[in-house]
Amino acid sequence: MSAEWFKADRAIMGTSIHVELWHSDKTTAENAIKHVFTEMRRIDALMSPFKKESELSLINHQATKQPLKISNELFNLIQQALKFSELSNGAFDITFASVGRLYDYRKKITPTAKELSENLNKINYKNIRLNKKNKTIFFTRAGTRIDLGGIAKGHAVDSAIRIVQQLGIKQAMISAGGDTRIMGDKNGRPWYVGIRHPRKKNASAVILPLSQTAISTSGDYERFFIKNNVRHHHIIKPGTGDSARELRSVSILGPNSTTTDALSTTVFILGLEAGMKLVASLTDIEAIIIDNNGQMHYSTGLQPAK
Repeated sequence: MSAEWFKADRAIMGTSIHVELWHSDKTTAENAIKHVFTEMRRIDALMSPFKKESELSLINHQATKQPLKISNELFNLIQQALKFSELSNGAFDITFASVGRLYDYRKKITPTAKELSENLNKINYKNIRLNKKNKTIFFTRAGTRIDLGGIAKGHAVDSAIRIVQQLGIKQAMISAGGDTRIMGDKNGRPWYVGIRHPRKKNASAVILPLSQTAISTSGDYERFFIKNNVRHHHIIKPGTGDSARELRSVSILGPNSTTTDALSTTVFILGLEAGMKLVASLTDIEAIIIDNNGQMHYSTGLQPAK
């Protein structure tokens, strides 16, 4: 029996999940795809800030009262998120939700000046206390909220890749919205992955030939509205509680999706100069940044040889 490509799409985690893989056995391939979607739903049920019964929602309601014992998976991911906060001097900060929750992108609602002043000091990753021994989390400031939107989809993609690997699959592409991880190549050729044009809905700004890598894109076009000629989007700058507006799009290439997901958000908030400086300091990380004028910038490892 000759091997073939199998693919499927589902709407999970508030985005489109795409799975494409190569295998000689149809049953194995379809089983792998089913397991990927099951895993995505499991992580969504665990980490969604919009589901009242999720473990993340439980943390947001109870972690200011007393240390709360949480699952190893969530503890470890929050721990990773805090490492990115340290790395970026707080540019990446999951407590952005303390203000971010006051935005409603569907109803075009922004927080009032009073709401901002009352809640801005709740954005500080140092308000999060993790106890490694007891696997507990505690918020030192009342009203602190967390949202794993900048890292959870990347974690879900990595988890799904591990599942297909365990089933003996060696060539696959799994994506969750802007987070894509590629395992192997496409039968001796690279995969071609487009980076969306931030101002043209169905166009690509650039198409990259990729294999055995992860790529994540954060853009100001994912969840946004325009009010009084100002674009309000979901990538919140911790210091202001307002949208970060120096860039339109950041794509990060790296070894796994958890890392690239967190770094695409981080670099977007840091801006062009500080963002590229951070990328240059990291091993196996590259970036493509589209600035507010639509100009494209590449990190050193992606620049054409002169």
